[in-house]
Amino acid sequence: MNFDGKRILIFGSGVSGTGAFRLLSQLNARCIIFDGNEKADPDIIRSRIGGKSPIEIVTGTVPEELLDELDLVILSPGVPTDIPAVQSFREHGIPVWGEVELAYRAGKGDVLAITGTNGKTTTTALLGRIMSDYTSPVFVVGNIGTSYTSKALQMTDDTVTVAEISSFQLETIEEFAPKVSAILNITEDHLNRHHTMEEYIRVKELITKNQKPDDFCILNYEDRVLREFAKDVVPQVLFFSSEQELPEGIKGAYLRGDEIILRLGSPENGETGETVLAGTGDLKLLGKHNYENVMAAALMACAYGVPVDSIRRSAEDFNAVEHRIEFVTEKNGVAWYNDSKGTNPDAAIKGIQAMNRPTFLIAGGYDKGADYDEWIRSFDGKVKSLILIGQTREKIRDAAFRLGFTDIVLANNLEEAVRVCSTLSEPGDACLLSPACASWGQFENYEQRGNMFKEYVHAL
Repeated sequence: MNFDGKRILIFGSGVSGTGAFRLLSQLNARCIIFDGNEKADPDIIRSRIGGKSPIEIVTGTVPEELLDELDLVILSPGVPTDIPAVQSFREHGIPVWGEVELAYRAGKGDVLAITGTNGKTTTTALLGRIMSDYTSPVFVVGNIGTSYTSKALQMTDDTVTVAEISSFQLETIEEFAPKVSAILNITEDHLNRHHTMEEYIRVKELITKNQKPDDFCILNYEDRVLREFAKDVVPQVLFFSSEQELPEGIKGAYLRGDEIILRLGSPENGETGETVLAGTGDLKLLGKHNYENVMAAALMACAYGVPVDSIRRSAEDFNAVEHRIEFVTEKNGVAWYNDSKGTNPDAAIKGIQAMNRPTFLIAGGYDKGADYDEWIRSFDGKVKSLILIGQTREKIRDAAFRLGFTDIVLANNLEEAVRVCSTLSEPGDACLLSPACASWGQFENYEQRGNMFKEYVHAL
């Protein structure tokens, strides 16, 4: 689309919305910022966007006469696609895109895109490192912290973009087509937004919607849904597995003892094609889930043509990302870990599994409608005490009591939870923030939650 002179409504005035506004303004579109909160202060929105040009802002509802003028609506990821306002846009025949679709249309070069319930940020950061060590220019964008729209106009035909893509962003793609995609796993999450597990799965699988037969998709062999999906997917599939050697004839990567094996040869041509990528002891990442992230990133890089030796060097030198089982400090013989990125039960299970000490676990937060039983069962004698905060603290406490775990403390906030852990823990223990819940309500995002946790720990 040629955006010059187009009348475009940007639905949402947060980070995504302001990023879309700045991009479209550079493309000479005539933009309107819309905030569904009728009490939103236009002056605050203008100050957030910055710049000297006048900015048209609408709050509350979109006037009917404006609908007839619009060429396009850009929807921020936090806005559900099934609300009446969005349905009204579509009934008027107005295209509705998200930030990813807008950035993809405005940008250039090849895209390597990663989605999944858990592991996206670590895999994206690692793949970004692998690609940056091998070639340039490389942009690492998406949910990882740098908006896709903020970099789109810097991209060229030679650019490689590594993008972390959420289910919310996939709902609004039309032409978005990565050269290499990955779906790391699909477990229960965001059902307050997608309503059913079937819809959540469908949206995640949209990442392959526009891929071609010479493209690649990396899938988790241990995920039954993804194994089935692979039978009908258009791009070439490479699998990874941390639980078993891949069956004969299936290409990908797997964990064999303490080695990560790549199998990319063609058995029909008499090739085993098996190569040791790395020993797990040579990696700085902890836990089986992180070995899966390494396999996924390595396969994406291999599919794009990066030599294995280059991938190995980058993977062995890569440190854990902030807020994902991040070692904070040791005080009085007690190790403190920040896993604020563990925003759902499945992600938080990985945090518990990575601990090698008796653990005091801080959890709780915003209620996304998740079930906590499997997470509680994963404590398996490792969790000494559960310190609960936030909206879900009573819900989690009741589930834990029902399953026979009773060593529980209810804290009023994160600072109090840190003090409780400090008081109860002994030398040789670990204290872990791994909430199994979103941060909303008490914090702006999981990053703020993790940073505050680290501040409270260092202040002890």
